[in-house]
Amino acid sequence: MNFGLSAEQSDIRALARDFTDREVTPHAAEWDRAEAVDRAIVKKLGAVGFLGLTIDEEYGGSGGDHVAYCLVTEELGRADSSVRGIVSVSLGLVAKSVAHWGTEEQKRAWLPRLTSGEAIGCFGLTEPGTGSDAGSLTTRAVRDGEAYVITGGKTFITNGTWADVVLLFARTGSTEEGHRGVSAFLVPADTPGLGRRAIHGKLGLRGQATAEIVLDGVRVPADAMLGPEGKGFSVAMSALAKGRMSVAAGCVGIAQACLEAAVGYAGQREQFGVPIAGHQLVQEMIADIAVDVATARLLTWQVADLIDRGQPFATESSVAKLHASEAAVRCANNALQVFGGYGYIDEYPVGKLLRDARVMTLYEGTSQIQKLLIGRSLTGVSAF
Repeated sequence: MNFGLSAEQSDIRALARDFTDREVTPHAAEWDRAEAVDRAIVKKLGAVGFLGLTIDEEYGGSGGDHVAYCLVTEELGRADSSVRGIVSVSLGLVAKSVAHWGTEEQKRAWLPRLTSGEAIGCFGLTEPGTGSDAGSLTTRAVRDGEAYVITGGKTFITNGTWADVVLLFARTGSTEEGHRGVSAFLVPADTPGLGRRAIHGKLGLRGQATAEIVLDGVRVPADAMLGPEGKGFSVAMSALAKGRMSVAAGCVGIAQACLEAAVGYAGQREQFGVPIAGHQLVQEMIADIAVDVATARLLTWQVADLIDRGQPFATESSVAKLHASEAAVRCANNALQVFGGYGYIDEYPVGKLLRDARVMTLYEGTSQIQKLLIGRSLTGVSAF
């Protein structure tokens, strides 16, 4: 096995670190306090090519492999998970789904705009009553001639108030059909009947535009359907399998930020006449962070490598997401402990890192759901 990066991957990693150090890190605390990232960052992400990674150049993408995508996502997570979420959702969940499932017309209509940052996408799956049980969603799309009329609601939608297009999942079949009755649609966000409300007061990812979406008789043409009718659940699950890799990479970034912050602070802070970096128990916490960073990174890169080689990766993606998200929380807790009382105020970065890490164990499949997916893969028996 070769765990080294190619010259191109190393260059992309350096570009991503330079970009985040210049355009994201200096503003992260301010955006967190204001509960709003500066929307100008979207065009900057598009201009540098980060919104088009792994997308073919003929559709406006910047190409590259999934290892490179992980490296960029990791650096964005290190700087500000709210910005990382913009890329993970608009590119990772929406643009990649269009690239995989879309017709030629859909690709031409949406991919150049999404990859450039001219447009941004959101992933309309979660509902107030159906989180982990996505196959039981209740939003309905009823055929009416050459159109579908959609009624229902979504919640906790990242990019929701900013999005120009919603990759929306709605029931076109009966409730008894379960996930087999779900279809996917590309719905322009300015379609009449589509309303959005910002969700404020979040524990973490405070700068991220998160929304509730209400659909009241939203009418879309039949050719807005993405993929075959009744295959919406497959569209969603294929997106989330790769999306979990993206979340894992973002968690590696959070863990790396914790390591850098803890090491830096321990070398400066003195107690009992010496820097606390020389205290054994402080070194133990820093060592624990370093081990979590290394293991989470290798598990995440393994998923990217499997995708690039065309191998099955869904279970490995769940393993990486489970471990990396839980590891990020441990790393943030340890980093805060190194900082002591100063870690508890937002003048220092570790409090935000802890708040941002905590949600990673919840979205795109909770830690418990990941364990059930891994268990099903190993035993052949479904607990769902």
